[in-house]
Amino acid sequence: MKRALVLGGGGNVGIAWETAIVAGLLDAGLDVRDADLIIGTSAGSVVGAHLAHGHDPREQLDQLTQDRQRSIGAQATHDVDHATETFKLWSSFERMTPANCAQVGRMAIAAKTVDEERWLQSFSDHGFAGWPDTPLIITAVDCESGELAAWDKTHDVPIERAIASSCSVPALFPPVTINGRRYTDGGVRSGTSADLAQRIEPDVVLIIATMGATERGIQKLAAAQVAQEKGELEAAGARVLLVMFDDATKEAAGPNLMDLTRRAAVVEAGRAQGSRIAGELRRTWD
Repeated sequence: MKRALVLGGGGNVGIAWETAIVAGLLDAGLDVRDADLIIGTSAGSVVGAHLAHGHDPREQLDQLTQDRQRSIGAQATHDVDHATETFKLWSSFERMTPANCAQVGRMAIAAKTVDEERWLQSFSDHGFAGWPDTPLIITAVDCESGELAAWDKTHDVPIERAIASSCSVPALFPPVTINGRRYTDGGVRSGTSADLAQRIEPDVVLIIATMGATERGIQKLAAAQVAQEKGELEAAGARVLLVMFDDATKEAAGPNLMDLTRRAAVVEAGRAQGSRIAGELRRTWD
């Protein structure tokens, strides 16, 4: 049986919640690190890299709640007006075609943000130790063409740079240069990119999606995307398990997914949610 784990985008809140969900599942005896493929987008690329390396998510939670400097973009600066216009454009699309992604990508290139080298250094400090043996795909978007980049260990790209490109939220963080081209957040194309799981023709797909919990802005777009990807995977014969915010996590997370002050509450809610749903998920995953 082939199993894929999909981890979506969602800022610092997403990193905390997705890690907490997997920790809660592990508390209840379900270890999803044995997936045959892990797909990470933006926040999910950080969580996915740790899981693919076999790191214990419970230990990751301790680091998340204790070390602010290891937070993605903890010291970032950006132009609020330009960011507002970028997100307004992004949320105006019903579908993220390459042409639409390129429009957002151009806004990302034009933005005034923290220096790219400083941005990259924040990922080097995480110590991801290269590409793992477990198959891992990290998504990004070419700023100029709008095409998807699905980085894995077959590409000549350091994993820290791949993750940084996936996490480069347009207009908040700088696009990342890889092989002479510039890349922005994989979430521009899709909050989850669960369709990439079809590369292994999976029997089971577990999607942990931070985005899509509300009907506001790009959250609404992300909800439509994950619903479409889930339907396509099921039509191809996969059993799809979708985990999104429960009511407690919605309250803990608040409206801003980059809000570092929300992490402790999100971790508590997410770990409880993971423990609670483990039995239901195990019947399909195992």
